[in-house]
Amino acid sequence: MEFDTDILVVGAGIQGAGVAQAAAAAGYRVTVLERTAVAVGTSSRSSKLIHGGLRYLETGQFGLVRKALAERDRLVANAPGLVHWLDFHIPVYRDTRRRPWQIRLGLSLYALLGGLRAGNRFHTLPRDAWPQLPLRREGLQKVFVYHDAQTDDRALTRAVMVSACRLGATLRCPARLLHAESSGAGIRARIGEEDGESRMHARVLVNAGGPWVNRVLENVFPRPVPLAIDLVQGAHILLDAPAPPGAIYVEAPQDRRAVFLLPWREHTLVGTTETAFCGDPDQVAPKPEEIDYLLAVYRHYVPGPAPSLRDAFAGLRVLPRQAGSFFQRPRDTLLHPGPERVLSLYGGKLTGYRATAEDVLKRIRPWLPRRTPVADTRTLPLGKPGR
Repeated sequence: MEFDTDILVVGAGIQGAGVAQAAAAAGYRVTVLERTAVAVGTSSRSSKLIHGGLRYLETGQFGLVRKALAERDRLVANAPGLVHWLDFHIPVYRDTRRRPWQIRLGLSLYALLGGLRAGNRFHTLPRDAWPQLPLRREGLQKVFVYHDAQTDDRALTRAVMVSACRLGATLRCPARLLHAESSGAGIRARIGEEDGESRMHARVLVNAGGPWVNRVLENVFPRPVPLAIDLVQGAHILLDAPAPPGAIYVEAPQDRRAVFLLPWREHTLVGTTETAFCGDPDQVAPKPEEIDYLLAVYRHYVPGPAPSLRDAFAGLRVLPRQAGSFFQRPRDTLLHPGPERVLSLYGGKLTGYRATAEDVLKRIRPWLPRRTPVADTRTLPLGKPGR
């Protein structure tokens, strides 16, 4: 039986782009369907960070943190024009819930999970250097400094997709999956594009629909049982305030959640929130109360006149539905099989996209023929799109 492609990927966010790159590097024929544009959804509305997830240590997600730290270091090495180191400052005030000994313990564990390399070391900022931070100093007791990285999330996603296409992947955009029928003989798909419909026969279907993951499954037959999920909105605001000299990691006074003040294009980016979302993912937008929440965090820590709001945006996280707060839920990608030859990706982090793609290939390899690899994504350089 003839196949038009080995792997049909739905979605060109960072996870879909990563799967396409890994599969093409492994020698497979890959076709990606994207209904709007590359990185148009959550992959361009994140906190712009490439990080290990320091706060995930509190929920015991040590494996996720170790993997993310390794991927962070790999991205810094492979994409120097897209990913750069950034100092992260943690100010400790008299009323900060996490005491200095707790933060020191967490940073020590973070460094240990990262392999105690230079980029994972931390220190305390001398008191005479505190004025370089735009923070109120009343009640300030200590400032810790550690290191993670920053990127332009949209540019990174596009660079990964460009890399995939250079390795032989095909991007069809705008294009949407209208119908997919799974059987032991492969996937028969019907695809809608601007000039009409076409049909394709693939060995495997990978659903990287992001917040639309379960909507994609509505077009797959036999009808799969989707995972129960919650969509959680994360909002950010960009303020007309000078960029801080590095990131600042603070506790929101309202609920003690972690919030970042970040340098972004010479201004200050503040985020993020965790708000339950219901409705059409295409309509996601910051809520007035989220903007007020983030403005209040900024004003609590930064003295002086309140800066004007330049921009606000929101993306959606996909989290497994379970009891408890959003913070307590696992943040690693869930790979959900079904029906035969179909694999769906739920959630995932920007930093870990490459490792997730490797996991996807391991899961779908039984349905694929042997191919000769043409590249190794562990060392494959990433440049800015167009380079």
